[in-house]
Amino acid sequence: MLLENHYQNAYVTPDIEQALTIFRRRYGVADAKYFQAETEVWTPYGSGIAVNRIAFIWIGDLQYELIEPVSGPVDLYRDALPVRGLRFHHVCMRSFDWDATLAEVERQGLPVVYRGGTASGLKFIYADARDTLGHYLEFTSVPDAVWTAMGGR
Repeated sequence: MLLENHYQNAYVTPDIEQALTIFRRRYGVADAKYFQAETEVWTPYGSGIAVNRIAFIWIGDLQYELIEPVSGPVDLYRDALPVRGLRFHHVCMRSFDWDATLAEVERQGLPVVYRGGTASGLKFIYADARDTLGHYLEFTSVPDAVWTAMGGR
């Protein structure tokens, strides 16, 4: 089932510092992992290095991801940016059987619009489910060591 192992709600923002301030002041979040990511990605329009500022905030078993697109093929995020603040963008499910997940996405007829990975073994795709759910679905395969390093629970 595609929606199993949901662990993340993600938002895009034009200003990650402002977004972190919102989470800290309004929602009492004290801890966030904040970094700049440079990731090799594929889109239907070409490939390249996507640069994004990212923050991971864990509240219980749910991770909130904040994304500020910077450069490269980041239109998937940039096209959804609000003028200020945050805008909901996607949910993410952790896959424990990557090939089965990819096959199910294809079987469901969901277009893959973004794909990438890291040297650490993390792999991800975005499937466009906006016509039925109103947002994207991200699926990721995360090695246990990487999951632990990103604060996974």
